[in-house]
Amino acid sequence: MGSNSSRIGDLPKNEYLKKLSGTESVSENDPFWNQLLSFSFPAPTSSTELKLLEEATISVCRSLVINNPRTGNLGALIKVFLSRTKELKLSAECQNHIFIWQTHNALFIICCLLKVFICEMSEEELQLHFTYEEKSPGSYSSDSEDLLEELLCCLMQLITDIPLLDITYEISVEAVSTMVVFLSCQLFHKEVLRQSISHKYLMRGRCLPYTSKLVKTLLYNFIRQEKPPPPGAHVLSQQSDGGGLLYGLASGVATGLWTVFTLGGVGSKAAATPELSSPLANQSLLLLLVLANLTDAADAPNPYRQAIMSFKNTQDSSPFPSSIPHAFQINFNSLYTALCEQQTSDQATLLLYTLLHQNSNVRTYMLARTDMENLVLPILEILYHVEERNSHHVYMALIILLILTEDDGFNRSIHEVILKNITWYSERVLTEISLGSLLILVVIRTIQYNMTRTRDKYLHTNCLAALANMSAQFRSLHQYAAQRIISYTCRHLRRYVYVLDKLYFPHSHCSTLQHCFSTLSDNGEELLSLTCSHILRSYASSLFSLLSKKHNKVLEQATQSLRGSLSSNDVPLPDYVITFFSSRLLQAGAELSVERVLEIIKQGAVALPKDRLKKFPELKFKYVEEEQPEEFFIPYVWSLVYNSAVGLYWKPQDIQLFTMDSD
Repeated sequence: MGSNSSRIGDLPKNEYLKKLSGTESVSENDPFWNQLLSFSFPAPTSSTELKLLEEATISVCRSLVINNPRTGNLGALIKVFLSRTKELKLSAECQNHIFIWQTHNALFIICCLLKVFICEMSEEELQLHFTYEEKSPGSYSSDSEDLLEELLCCLMQLITDIPLLDITYEISVEAVSTMVVFLSCQLFHKEVLRQSISHKYLMRGRCLPYTSKLVKTLLYNFIRQEKPPPPGAHVLSQQSDGGGLLYGLASGVATGLWTVFTLGGVGSKAAATPELSSPLANQSLLLLLVLANLTDAADAPNPYRQAIMSFKNTQDSSPFPSSIPHAFQINFNSLYTALCEQQTSDQATLLLYTLLHQNSNVRTYMLARTDMENLVLPILEILYHVEERNSHHVYMALIILLILTEDDGFNRSIHEVILKNITWYSERVLTEISLGSLLILVVIRTIQYNMTRTRDKYLHTNCLAALANMSAQFRSLHQYAAQRIISYTCRHLRRYVYVLDKLYFPHSHCSTLQHCFSTLSDNGEELLSLTCSHILRSYASSLFSLLSKKHNKVLEQATQSLRGSLSSNDVPLPDYVITFFSSRLLQAGAELSVERVLEIIKQGAVALPKDRLKKFPELKFKYVEEEQPEEFFIPYVWSLVYNSAVGLYWKPQDIQLFTMDSD
């Protein structure tokens, strides 16, 4: 650190850092701080270098942990930063590069120190380091400043109030990162934290009034996807006299400093990927998800979740109810566009799920859009490439579809949207297909993948629920989609019969399959009825497929298994349908072309007696979060932070919240 450029490996020997962490107290007015904060060094460009920076920081931090109770140097550094932020907005307006650069460096050091402090000590010990106040001899004052709360309030102000310019981009990213680090104590606990310093400061006191403004700013950071300024765009020339405060950034160092804001953490993707093309947007989204998933305090609900649940469109002029705290307005069109464009990342999909599930204003707006294909297609592509996605990402994408299919208007409209040349669907060339038919194909493909690979009963149930929700609104299905429905149903029934035959024989394979078919074994007749009544009566291609020999045999086996559960007056629906249409085909002659068969089926569908079809209530499924959803979402969110936060590294062996080999 200091006025000269340094290598990361030299940081433990740096004289300025040694003084900061040493036994000598440094006043907040000491010129030392200007020297310390005038540093530059090539920033990490790989996970190895991030690890090296972490190790170098730990050695300095441990020395500071020992000496800070006597020196108070950490408090002095924070006070230097706090005093500088008061002039930060004016410095941005005046283009004062030097002042902003030094302020950023102060925050960078604080963030590095805070990250190690949180990992190395308990919350009680941490607070002691942030509440230090030097007392003169003979002083009996028990009051002390809570610098941690002051720091958090300052970071919130910095994020929300400082204009986003080329010269302020770095410090804006660093402010968001520091807030993420402050909340990272959850990483080092196996259990979900329900009482912590984050609850103490963020859900009450001085930070609470910034809630809606912070959530709004983080959302707009995600929406705007502002890219960082090009490296060296505001390089400062070195002072020629070499004395005083040296603010020079060599061209190579400027590039290196900027690299830290275009890197992900361990296991993250390269900087060129869409989710990291805007470091500020990526970091803001992660912080937003962390805040939204904080557990409620003992005496107050999570205000950040309240803000996310209640914000409205800027075009909505209706007043907010007085009972809704932390309310604000945002441009829904811009939000929708950003969500459509960013679905390649787990965190963007999780944000979409959160908004659809928790904010009725957003859900109503999205369902009213006439271009829903822009949102649905990226979700379908996630499911289609299930082999390349982690299980949580796939699950969130599927739940989004289930939430959308709860709406009958959505189920009708998707069959009116015609798509051309879906290049990522490789099983078959789809030159023209409705969005509804494509959705059916992808969901059935997901079911088949689950049956042969993961065998997750929750995934299976939700896929079937989405299909059931859509079934009553099936219209003008693509022939391939109709065939896949029948093919899937018959394959499903074949396995169902297999499980029934093997129920009395202990076998692990059958036991696993039985979980997946538990719904079918309870409601086999309903599934067949839905298939026939919502699809077969209307689609000749489906009937043609049903009447083929291979499917006929499967249905015969399945209906035999169902006969015992039917009353004497009931005729199994597949038997009735097949017999009706087979007799009409026999009357038409022995040699029939495909076109003639389809024509006979279409005529028969009109003449099919509806009174012989057993009526079943329309099945409708609604997504409901399980009890204590935080047990799933908090580890998931922090795994996203660990894997994709920009320029942050935690040692894998320190992580307690989730296993490192999990998705």
